[in-house]
Amino acid sequence: MTGAPASAAGGSGAKPVRGGKLGTAAVNQASLWNIANILTMVRLLLVPGFVLLLFHNGGYDPVWRSFAWAAFAVAMITDLFDGHLARAYNLVTDFGKIADPIADKAIMGAALVSLSVLGDLPWWITGVILARELGITLMRFWVIRHAVIPASRGGKLKTLAQGTAAGMYVLVLTGPLATLRFWMMMVAVVLTVVTGLDYVRQAVVLRRRSLAAERAAIGRTAEALNEAAGSPGAGAVAADAGASGVTDAGAAGVTDAGVSGAAVRVSGGSTAVEPAVRTRDGAEAER
Repeated sequence: MTGAPASAAGGSGAKPVRGGKLGTAAVNQASLWNIANILTMVRLLLVPGFVLLLFHNGGYDPVWRSFAWAAFAVAMITDLFDGHLARAYNLVTDFGKIADPIADKAIMGAALVSLSVLGDLPWWITGVILARELGITLMRFWVIRHAVIPASRGGKLKTLAQGTAAGMYVLVLTGPLATLRFWMMMVAVVLTVVTGLDYVRQAVVLRRRSLAAERAAIGRTAEALNEAAGSPGAGAVAADAGASGVTDAGAAGVTDAGVSGAAVRVSGGSTAVEPAVRTRDGAEAER
């Protein structure tokens, strides 16, 4: 051991803390090809594969629909892990921020639309869920300048219910299991609507608070500027500065001019006296 600190040896001296907050440097240094992004890309690639498997052989073959269910299940499992890994190991990237929600909406949307096309799922259920997801996404962009709406427990429960119900519809189920999947889908629809309304409420409240805070800050700034402009002390200081400058300049000029003039007069007088003294000394010498 050399006893040198880790920073001197070329390292930072600290290991990444799991679950810690991300800094700008950590986000910028995260590689695009990390495990979280790879899982997201796998989920994106599974979307067309899932659709092909689901519609293979007419879309009603139990074997191929089982394969489609497996692809759907893998996609939903990767959705659970990629975000957690990115936050826990400082693997957040700009690509992941954009691709992860797109992959989530793509796999669920593909499942719902495909099941409705096959006639297994009513179109109104697909419409309600897709309208909610699209609306919430647009609403997040609407309030992103003011605040970020965090994911709630209800939203996570909604995602779990949607995934479970859609997966059960992908499989060919009959009897009590078919009835169970219907009620599971109804639970998913209710959670979809309730959490959507809650997100709208949060967005409106956060935007109002942000706008009120901005108006209050602008008002305080304007009041401070008005007080500074109308303060009597500012005029007094300016008057004192002007008077002091005039007095000092005048006194200095008069004094300097008087002294200079006196010096000139004295100098001129001495110049005139010296020739007279020399003339008198010469006359006395001739006598």
